[in-house]
Amino acid sequence: MELLNALNWRYATKRMTGEKLDDETVNKIIEAIRLAPTSAGLQPYHVFVISNPEIKAQLQPIAFGQPQIIESSHLLVFTSWDKITDESIDKVYETTNAQRGVPNEATADTVAGLKQLFSGFSEEEQYHHTAKQAHIGLGVAVAAAALLGVDATPMEGFSKEGVDEFLKLREKGLRSVALFALGKRKIENDWLYPLKKVRQPKEQFITEIK
Repeated sequence: MELLNALNWRYATKRMTGEKLDDETVNKIIEAIRLAPTSAGLQPYHVFVISNPEIKAQLQPIAFGQPQIIESSHLLVFTSWDKITDESIDKVYETTNAQRGVPNEATADTVAGLKQLFSGFSEEEQYHHTAKQAHIGLGVAVAAAALLGVDATPMEGFSKEGVDEFLKLREKGLRSVALFALGKRKIENDWLYPLKKVRQPKEQFITEIK
């Protein structure tokens, strides 16, 4: 299967060449993220796509000096809503209904249920929920990049407070979740490249219930 071959090929690339990826390839990865599933279709996250070398250089210290930040072609910053408001739910469903050509009354019960559900969450719990949705998008991005033969490194090793401040995310109603560096591997400097990919064996990883 092509996907499995691609996932076996990929690894969390530690060093990159700095070579630029073409726009078409990057846009395919971004489109895959946009099409990723989210709970109730809310899409409660936003992706910043950074290719400016100066901006990446300023972000590198916030990401504990990881070289992929500046050696990448593009750095994606996954962010999610800091909270889920009634207004944000209304906006999503009004847009969806308009595009589907259905009246808002058709989804009124769903909208009311979502508002009731999330009103019982603290703001921190709401953020954790939206961050999980962003991680679904991140997982799709990993697979999409692998299928396209693009090296990529998902990263949570960074100061979320630092990234939030640098990108002024709180002012936008967002909080940082993960970084995702896209580029081309530089194998001669990458300590991880020659190592065997190791995962739990299937019999240990899954439990079948028939």
